[in-house]
Amino acid sequence: MAYKLILASSSPRRQQLMREAGFDFEVRLREVPEVYPDNLPVEQVPEYLACLKASAFKEDLLENELLITADTIVSIHNKVVGKPHDRQQAIGMLRELSGNKHTVISGLCLTTSREQKSCSVFTEVFFRDLTEKEIVYYVDRYKPFDKAGAYGIQEWIGYIGIEKIDGSFYNVMGLPVQTLCRQLKNFGVELCK
Repeated sequence: MAYKLILASSSPRRQQLMREAGFDFEVRLREVPEVYPDNLPVEQVPEYLACLKASAFKEDLLENELLITADTIVSIHNKVVGKPHDRQQAIGMLRELSGNKHTVISGLCLTTSREQKSCSVFTEVFFRDLTEKEIVYYVDRYKPFDKAGAYGIQEWIGYIGIEKIDGSFYNVMGLPVQTLCRQLKNFGVELCK
């Protein structure tokens, strides 16, 4: 069956990555509270949330539609670092990431009217020591309030602050495209025909 791909994400970065990878897709949005159980291990949170987002669409999917949902978190010292609420929180998050290694975890969930498959992707990110001036400059200029961990790897802070990564660069941007392509093959969806 030739599936019509549905991306359930308002993230401009996820939409950009899907387009640049060559996928034809439609964007559908539903408001889903991103709440998870307190006792859920950090490494399971994004996959749980990706599947939770899919549940809002499950009953409405047509037989030829394949829904893609995703969630990305930053984890440091075994805790979730979410999106900053304001300037001060963004500055505080970057201070914590400065000079440290953290993990970016994305959960992917692929759902059809008949089945659902999900997985998690992990990338280690190493920040050099950032100066207070660099942190404030980045937050004030780029306003990273819609980004987990208060940064975008593809922005200025990534160029000057990230010394190395172990894993998928695109995962850190918010969509592990390589893994998504592999998962879509399980549903018979291929870019090269």
